[in-house]
Amino acid sequence: MKTPHTQTAVRATGLVKTFGDHRAVDGVDLEVHRGEVFGVLGPNGAGKTTMLKMLATLLPIDGGTGEVFGHDVRTEPHLVRQLLGVTGQYASVDENLTATENLRLFARLQGLGRTEARERGAHLLEQFDLTEAASKPISAFSGGMRRRLDLAASLITRPPLIFLDEPTTGLDPRTRGQMWDTIRELVAEGSTVLLTTQYLDEADQLADRIAVIDHGRKVAEGTSDELKSSVGRSTLQLQLVDPTDLPAATALAEQLVGETPTLTPEARRVTVALQRTDQSVDLLVALRDRGVAIESVTVQKPSLDEVFLALTGHDTGTDTDTGTGTDDTRDPAPQMEASR
Repeated sequence: MKTPHTQTAVRATGLVKTFGDHRAVDGVDLEVHRGEVFGVLGPNGAGKTTMLKMLATLLPIDGGTGEVFGHDVRTEPHLVRQLLGVTGQYASVDENLTATENLRLFARLQGLGRTEARERGAHLLEQFDLTEAASKPISAFSGGMRRRLDLAASLITRPPLIFLDEPTTGLDPRTRGQMWDTIRELVAEGSTVLLTTQYLDEADQLADRIAVIDHGRKVAEGTSDELKSSVGRSTLQLQLVDPTDLPAATALAEQLVGETPTLTPEARRVTVALQRTDQSVDLLVALRDRGVAIESVTVQKPSLDEVFLALTGHDTGTDTDTGTGTDDTRDPAPQMEASR
């Protein structure tokens, strides 16, 4: 079917999900634009997976509204399912089948003919670097290979929207990097990705915009740079060649930046909080004109770790609800995958 002409891929307004007295998702608003990677960042138990399941029609919405390309998630679930692919935290592939058999099975279930299913499966195996393992049973696959195959299965019909629920959890750094490259390729080819993650570096690397979720609520949203700027200023770190130049560097910093720098005399280091990043250029030029020799220069922005800590009071490694290692542990619904 054709995707409606709209620049908004996903819109959620006041989204609510409750389990007994627990509000797993508490009035979340989201707007995901077509052609972007939108990251939902939060610790285990924050409500990320529950939110994704509601938007994917896997859980009923208790409050608020959700739309996918203009289609209401509640009233048009069959249309919504045709527009998205879902890769959950747990693989949906059959371990007793080979990679080839799995992809052909998914293709046939989605209405592709035998020839088209065979061709589509072969293409996806090549795209995800799984051709050499095509005839192996899934039980012989590594965790990274399973994740790649699971993502391939969600792309059988090339949906315009892809939901990725913590796609790199438990993967080694090399395989995580491969998954990141795959996600970038999907977006370059025209897909829109809604990505949940508890990894700060993953959100920083992949997401065009990020929503920070904690205790079921959205506590901030913006680009990575916007979020970093909201909690602190960049700092300029200078390491001088001659420690006797520290007083001169201090005076120039106070004059040009309006801030008293922090000194580390034993390391010949001057650290200056910047009101604007371009002030670093003015200070460096002034130091050069005064004959102050500089050994190294670093401009640092606040990290996403600092952003999350400032917004929530804890880091993303903390399970804020139960102390366990899985997201949405109070959700009694079984782990499910959207109809491929």
